[in-house]
Amino acid sequence: MPDLLSDHPARGIALEWQNHLARDRRRSPHTVRAYAATAHRLIDFLAEHLGGPVDGAALGRLQPADLRAFLAKRRGDGLGNASAARELSAVRNLLGFAAGGQGGDTSIPRLKGPKIPRNVPRPVSPQEAVALAEEVGEDATAEWIAARDFAILLLLYGSGLRVGEALGLTGAALPLGETLSVTGKRAKTRVVPLLPQVRQAIETYVDLSPWGAARSEPLFRGARGGPLNGEMVRRVVRRARVRLGLSHRTTPHALRHSFATHLLGRGADLRSLQELLGHASLSSTQIYTAVDMAHLLDVYRNAHPRA
Repeated sequence: MPDLLSDHPARGIALEWQNHLARDRRRSPHTVRAYAATAHRLIDFLAEHLGGPVDGAALGRLQPADLRAFLAKRRGDGLGNASAARELSAVRNLLGFAAGGQGGDTSIPRLKGPKIPRNVPRPVSPQEAVALAEEVGEDATAEWIAARDFAILLLLYGSGLRVGEALGLTGAALPLGETLSVTGKRAKTRVVPLLPQVRQAIETYVDLSPWGAARSEPLFRGARGGPLNGEMVRRVVRRARVRLGLSHRTTPHALRHSFATHLLGRGADLRSLQELLGHASLSSTQIYTAVDMAHLLDVYRNAHPRA
């Protein structure tokens, strides 16, 4: 990063905003890094675009045309619609913060973001979910690793956890009961149900693990005892789905989608589903109404003689 004392004053604002996102908004480290990168890209662009130093006053004078020019530059760099929309969201948040609105100031330039097609997640059937969980053990080099991978996938499907949430569990979660306390995005805690089959799978893994389950240590360990990496979970799922002939959409996160879809199909209301999934907004949960309809259409097309 350029020297804040010799470069544009807006660098200091970007740094304050970055700290605000991490400290006050409790955004994930990945989000903070991505937003900070956007801020500095914007400052670099404005230095050339405006032909002068970029400070708080310059940020406050920006017009929609300036943001359009920035997005055009980014699109020229190969940015797709979804990435461009996230870039614009970060810029708006930065400008709101710079204006004293903590990311929500109404005086920032209004600009319609690029249109993003909303892909409806395809759920994995209960049979496929269990088959996938059982198959991941085929790659394991030890019995406890097979038990670990089986337990993780059952947890994703049975309780609707994100991969990061499952891997963030520590030995403090033990002994297991009928529910599990999970820390999700923005450090928000929620309680999810724990099915007997999932509880048994985790307990079997803990009994077999050579690393123990200290309260302050990760519950799910890597082969050498350190924290398990999420990419490792995705890798074993990729191998297992190929052997089972499942779609490339069969990912660890698809198991979370399946959890939501199957609950909705059994009559769960959206508000309850929002709580179980840890969504900040109900609009994030409403996509599952489209998922359920997609499932019904699939059944109709496969079963109806006139479909």
